[in-house]
Amino acid sequence: MKLLFLLFSALKLGKVFTTAGTMLLSVAVYAFIFGWPYAVGFVLLILVHEMGHYIAARRRGLDVGAPTFIPFVGAWIEMKSLPHDVETEAYVGLAGPFAGTLGALACYYLGLAYDSTLLLALSYAGFFINLFNLIPVSPFDGGRVTAVLSPRIWLLGAPILIGLFFYNPSPILILMVIISLPQVMKAWRYDANAPENLAYYGVSTQTKLTYGGYYLGLLGYLAVMAHDTHAMLQTLHVGG
Repeated sequence: MKLLFLLFSALKLGKVFTTAGTMLLSVAVYAFIFGWPYAVGFVLLILVHEMGHYIAARRRGLDVGAPTFIPFVGAWIEMKSLPHDVETEAYVGLAGPFAGTLGALACYYLGLAYDSTLLLALSYAGFFINLFNLIPVSPFDGGRVTAVLSPRIWLLGAPILIGLFFYNPSPILILMVIISLPQVMKAWRYDANAPENLAYYGVSTQTKLTYGGYYLGLLGYLAVMAHDTHAMLQTLHVGG
């Protein structure tokens, strides 16, 4: 029993070290480009986003692991047990951007209160990243939320990704397009009347309206805040 307890404790410590280690690695990589203060704040904002998913998943009884970070990709929590229905998936998916928005707002108001360009820059990063994450195609959180309406909405997300790539070419966007392709094909072949789809995606109209409203409201709010904060930073830059 003692041996089992020690093994269990070691595994738990291993998960903690994985999260802490990958966080420190991300901070070090970002610090090389943006400096330590911004890097620390940026990684903490990602952590707030992921903890939103983590807490929501645990509230729904799902077994999840601690966040793992990868520089320039972001982070994720390991889903050891998957949602049994689309409403749970949408609930967990929405919790990340919601928590991330609260984190960005905290930076925004602290930045205004203390006249800190650093905090305002972090708030803009938080608003933008959470907005980007609401693109309506899996594996983005937006894909998980909009699936409660219909997986066919993912067909709208793919052109958005491609358009973003042509607007601002990035290897990360290419990676995201490749990762999303299986989900786009799934959306293309989606049969709403298939028994397995009825079991997983069958939710009430009220549930669809509720999550649709949350999604559009958060999307609009993040778009406005990202635009306004970016404009504010540009003004401060010109003024400086």
